Amino acid sequence: MALNTFQRLRDLEFGYQALAALYLCERMYPNYELFHQVTKFGDPQPLRGALNACWDWSWQGKKVKVNFGRWQEKVDDVTPSEHGHDMLGVYPAMDACTAISIMLQGFMDNNSADLVSVAKISQAGVAKFLELTEGAELDAEARRKLTREHELAVYEVEVQQALIDFLEAMQASKAAPSQAMVRQLQEMVVTEGITNIGMERDSEA
Repeated sequence: MALNTFQRLRDLEFGYQALAALYLCERMYPNYELFHQVTKFGDPQPLRGALNACWDWSWQGKKVKVNFGRWQEKVDDVTPSEHGHDMLGVYPAMDACTAISIMLQGFMDNNSADLVSVAKISQAGVAKFLELTEGAELDAEARRKLTREHELAVYEVEVQQALIDFLEAMQASKAAPSQAMVRQLQEMVVTEGITNIGMERDSEA
């Protein structure tokens, strides 16, 4: 039996786990951006700034000084709550903030479990989105089936597996995280063209 996505992530070295978490956060980020555009709540800049700083850190390490705790405070300050926002988009926006905040915590504590949690948040966010949209009128069993078999749910797992394939190959080749690798991952996010819930992303992002 093939290892599941989360176990494969656990088996990566910390530097590659960091790249995986960044990639998945980058895919979720536009969900917050759209929520902000529609509601005028919050500010995407702390999320964007945190991601940019962490991408730089991911390949330069101690050469760049990143205050993960301060970035986490900034992200937490603009995180929406489902209370007061009667719209579906609040949940993917919350997920983006939560994922980035947990990733920053993982970087602060050198804790790979937090980085694996980012993948779990992204998958759970897709399931929640499906439950609230196409699954809203279904019974519990049909809803479970939907969140397992819907093309968005299947695609989310495929994206994560493909990401890990890439990182496993880099790790096997003994290639340390580099600027070229980071740029390749960032280009992969843009080329994919959609967020984890299937929303088209701005090609300029």
